[in-house]
Amino acid sequence: MTKTKGKYLTGVYPGSFDPVTKGHLHLIRRASRMVDRLIVGVAPSRRKGPLFTLQERLSMLRLDLKNLPEKGCEIEVQAFDGLLVEFAREVKATCIFRGLRAVSDFEYEFQMTGMNAKLDPAIETVFLMAADKWQFVSASFVKEISSLGGSVEEFVTPQVAEKLKKKYGKGKKKA
Repeated sequence: MTKTKGKYLTGVYPGSFDPVTKGHLHLIRRASRMVDRLIVGVAPSRRKGPLFTLQERLSMLRLDLKNLPEKGCEIEVQAFDGLLVEFAREVKATCIFRGLRAVSDFEYEFQMTGMNAKLDPAIETVFLMAADKWQFVSASFVKEISSLGGSVEEFVTPQVAEKLKKKYGKGKKKA
């Protein structure tokens, strides 16, 4: 996918980002090089029972993206609730970016892409393979490691690591 001369392209990268990982940030940076405007859509994910509130996730993402080097375009963070295709239409997106880490991701993403194409064939889904360095990183693993007192600094930014420590009661104690 290349930026089209004379046409303003908007893409959406959706997720729950509970919490945002360095793998997410890597995919966001790559997606930002393919469009003129990228919207990171944060879903409430009530069924998943998120650790962080929607507002906390939005705040963490905004801070991480503010400090993200080598952005290819303007990046916004917005909450959305409902069908992804409807959100993409609202923001006038022409494509939805999805990350793939492993074959197990592909089956779910393949089905979702088929349904989204039925709902709106004008919106393309673009798959970005996770870089080798991030293929094994998931927000679920990061939360589990952090909940057991392990170090997650390699997988998330310092501000997210600190928020995880506080959530799990492993933050710095007041004297």
